[in-house]
Amino acid sequence: MRKRKIFKGLAWLLGLGLLGLVAAFFLLWYADRAATMAGKEKLFDQAEDVPEAQVGLVFGCAKIYQGRQNLYFMHRIEAAVALWKAGKVRCFIVSGDNHAHDYNEPQDMKDAMVEKGVPAEKIVCDYAGLRTLDSVVRAKDIFGVESVVLISQEFHNERAAYLAESIGLVAVGLNAQAVGGPSAKRNTRREKLARVKMWLDVNVLKTDPKFRGQQEELPL
Repeated sequence: MRKRKIFKGLAWLLGLGLLGLVAAFFLLWYADRAATMAGKEKLFDQAEDVPEAQVGLVFGCAKIYQGRQNLYFMHRIEAAVALWKAGKVRCFIVSGDNHAHDYNEPQDMKDAMVEKGVPAEKIVCDYAGLRTLDSVVRAKDIFGVESVVLISQEFHNERAAYLAESIGLVAVGLNAQAVGGPSAKRNTRREKLARVKMWLDVNVLKTDPKFRGQQEELPL
């Protein structure tokens, strides 16, 4: 009798484990599909093809990675500059992390864009863009943006498009040039989990940005 109870208990545990595994794989698939569909027909590879919008939202990343220039950073700057030259936006928000005195993604992006010809007065820094969710929600709630061009690599733009859609922000995207190699493989794995977190933040956790603050005016 005791052995039978133990066996049944183990069978239940195994069943629950398998059910949890199936649920996890389904959530990975569903969240990935949700982001992909959100970006469908809204993301463009050429600046000339992007519909006009109020603001270009450039997502931050480190300027230097592992002692060398970060290609993700470089290509996002190139995309933003191309968008400006094509006359598609009136100004930019450069949104990223500024968690330490010597680490300032927004300022690095602004400096790089100014160096390539974008007027400094047309670039506003959002120093509280700690996550993609924070950057997107703050663009609408803090900066009053109604229509935006998302500027990052395609995989990132898809996730940002889902977040924008969830808060009623009209968004299209300009895909910065992709990056290959080991870095791309790491980001692909990380992105799967980021999309699950995206879906949970919107549909279950109802996550807000870490920082809100007062509304800011854009140079439109």
